[in-house]
Amino acid sequence: MERVPEPELMNEEEQARAYAEADFEAPHSAFVDLLLRHLPQLPESGVAVDLGCGPGDITFRVARALPGWTIIGVDGAAAMLLHGQEDLMRQSLSERVRLVHAHLPVNALPAAPFDFLFSNSLLHHLAEPMVLWETIRTFGKPGAPVFIMDLARPESREEARRLVEEHSGGEPPILKKDFHNSLLAAYRVEEVEEQLRRSGLPLEVETVSDRHWIAHGRI
Repeated sequence: MERVPEPELMNEEEQARAYAEADFEAPHSAFVDLLLRHLPQLPESGVAVDLGCGPGDITFRVARALPGWTIIGVDGAAAMLLHGQEDLMRQSLSERVRLVHAHLPVNALPAAPFDFLFSNSLLHHLAEPMVLWETIRTFGKPGAPVFIMDLARPESREEARRLVEEHSGGEPPILKKDFHNSLLAAYRVEEVEEQLRRSGLPLEVETVSDRHWIAHGRI
């Protein structure tokens, strides 16, 4: 199945609210667990960036898992960040977490260059995937650890529909539609590996679930 691009930004209020209120406990907990498992020697402190942070749930989870770190969450959708700012205040993390409105590619980011870079489910939104890898090269310190997780495009639309029903059958229709569109827009492991070869980033790619891959290493 050929890739079907979707809009880069999730900026509609209904869309942002549904995403902010959705139950992502399983995949977001898995993200943090995989991050800690594949990058076991992270320093005790530093400044990290979450590229494509959305409403910030993973940003906040990583901040709690790495209490010595300052984290900059970056997203291009103002509607998503509005929900994130509200949640940030409730979680009492504002001394260590900052959410920034920026649409990649950008020439500058606050606190860059970063000691650690991570991202969840940003790549499939990008019409030009090299934007993510070039951003990592530009804003990461030499030797900085990197952890990326995203969806993998299934073989067919039928498989995409099955994954939607299996993993988000109880969610609102707008969220199920977005999940389906994201699966159709996702990149396959072999495509990600080719992107990394082009970028020169020495990251390892592996499949970690029926719908996710990760890329990790140091740059």
